[in-house]
Amino acid sequence: MMILQQPVILLFGKNGQVGFELQRALSPLGLVHAFGRQACDLTQLSQVRAIVHQLRPNIIVNASAYTAVDKAESEPQIAYLINATLPSMLAEEAASIGALLVHYSTDYVFDGTQPGWYVEDDIPNPQSVYGTSKLAGENGIAATGCRNLIFRTSWVFGAHGGNFAKTILRLAKERESLNVIADQYGAPTSAHLIADVTAQVIAQYWNEVNRESFPYGIYHLVAAGETTWYEYAKYVIAYAEKAGIELRLKSSAIEAIPSIHYPLPAPRPSNSRLDSGKLRKTFDLTLPDWQQDIVHVLEKIITV
Repeated sequence: MMILQQPVILLFGKNGQVGFELQRALSPLGLVHAFGRQACDLTQLSQVRAIVHQLRPNIIVNASAYTAVDKAESEPQIAYLINATLPSMLAEEAASIGALLVHYSTDYVFDGTQPGWYVEDDIPNPQSVYGTSKLAGENGIAATGCRNLIFRTSWVFGAHGGNFAKTILRLAKERESLNVIADQYGAPTSAHLIADVTAQVIAQYWNEVNRESFPYGIYHLVAAGETTWYEYAKYVIAYAEKAGIELRLKSSAIEAIPSIHYPLPAPRPSNSRLDSGKLRKTFDLTLPDWQQDIVHVLEKIITV
């Protein structure tokens, strides 16, 4: 369906992994005003509010977040400001001008103890400052009653920015052995996929005749399938080996360890498996397996 009128889209967090890809994915939909830290200090809420008032966008996409999971344990105030107060304020502004707010959340809102896959209606129980702040952001948005879409995702990676895949490739050039956690489960999900799905859903929203009945709310957005950090690391190294990249580390030299042997300030969910069935059915989407999703990103990372 053709988009009859182009929306004004306001994007925060343009320099992050997801924000970088969103600039590409959103640009065909309308006029995108993208802001990063240099152009807008997100800790200054009055500055953010002034931008919304000036542009009066049809759609606000908030890809900004405080994602330093361990550092958040010692910096709870800034984590809550960026992950909870800011999105709540954006939701208030969206409600006041009738705009759609698109926001991103995380598997960390769950404690990871549930067997199987988490669905959107499962009760959150975050175990870290990061997770608690992200859940507070979800709740703050919902409390405003604004039109909103919240995409929970997990294990995000991309060609732009730092992430697990890049770290593994860097270490593989430096070391001959590596220990990787093998008892945490999830689905690596590319920023490219997240941005493309976001754009598809926004296009459906913008073409909706009766937006009052649009299926707003929380959706899980992850690649299909599941793996562990250990298997994920082996897959990355094996791909690099096949691509002819010179590495000191062989995939066979990666050792699986339990998470108890690698303590961190912030606990990680042992189960980060998010069920994306609601997203796929509601918006008629097909999501690739995580292996398929990661290959095109690894191609970009390796050729950089």
